[in-house]
Amino acid sequence: MAGDRALSARDSQIFPEMEWAEVSAASLGWSTQRLAALAHDLADDRSTALMVIAGGSVIFQWGDVARKSSVASVRKSLINVLYGIYIAEGRIDLNATLADLHIDDFQPLTQTEQQATVADLLRARSGVYLPSVYNTEHGRPERGSHPPGSHWFYNNWDFNVLGTILERQTGQTVFEALATRVAVPLGMQDFERGDGYYLGGRESLHPVYKLSMTARDLARVGLLYLRGGRWGRRQLVPESWVRESTLPQSDIGEGRGYGYLWWTAAANAPGDSMSVRAPSFYASGFGGQYIVVVPTLDLVVVHRSARVDHGIDDVRMGDILRLALAAMPDRGR
Repeated sequence: MAGDRALSARDSQIFPEMEWAEVSAASLGWSTQRLAALAHDLADDRSTALMVIAGGSVIFQWGDVARKSSVASVRKSLINVLYGIYIAEGRIDLNATLADLHIDDFQPLTQTEQQATVADLLRARSGVYLPSVYNTEHGRPERGSHPPGSHWFYNNWDFNVLGTILERQTGQTVFEALATRVAVPLGMQDFERGDGYYLGGRESLHPVYKLSMTARDLARVGLLYLRGGRWGRRQLVPESWVRESTLPQSDIGEGRGYGYLWWTAAANAPGDSMSVRAPSFYASGFGGQYIVVVPTLDLVVVHRSARVDHGIDDVRMGDILRLALAAMPDRGR
């Protein structure tokens, strides 16, 4: 009986078809006055679009949700979706080492560095502190100071190498894989494989995978992970992968964590200005690119700033989130 009830609840969940379903916020008890205040607050020339999805439907939408622009580091959370699919299919081994995968760089890896696994890269714990395209200099440890798996460092070398591994193991570029394995089954309205490109450099053999997407397409990714990797009746990404990816694999301190390419925040975390009154996980990109998922509130919030040089930071995004949550019905507060 309990299983039947769970299936029934899943069957009744709302997913967008060709277009996102919009519902009247007032009919669900949301404060239209507070949502109007949120819209007024957004009109400061730093935000391009904001979407608030509750229960699978659009409760609030502001700005140009169909405008394509750079997702910046949100790309890392997007490649996590592909890794979940390909690991489940046996095409990528989570425990394979860099040595197994014949990964090297302009500066050859040491034997110790070669023992870093795919899982270490996904957790930003490779222990490989070499230069990267889009180098992460601030706080970078000395080379050889931490063995693989032992230390968290937000490392673009790790993230770029994940793109190389995916292409070698699957025979598809990141952009082809996103188009065929994610955009099509999610019914994305805008994304095409031509919306991404590789950017190489003299720093490293491994290029950055650059992506442009719209707010309304990113919102589908947020809903996919809110629903545990399921889209309608299809389990697109294993539920166990979504759960593991969005748990704090690394405790960064004061309620802030990092999973597999997703940030995590405990409720009211003092160390994360993005934290709200309920636990959340989120994708974050420079200049104001965000996918925020709050599971216990059945909520997804997507923010875009097309001008990254005139966008927003985590502090401002946290303020926007709290303004949105303040408009929720009393039962959601």
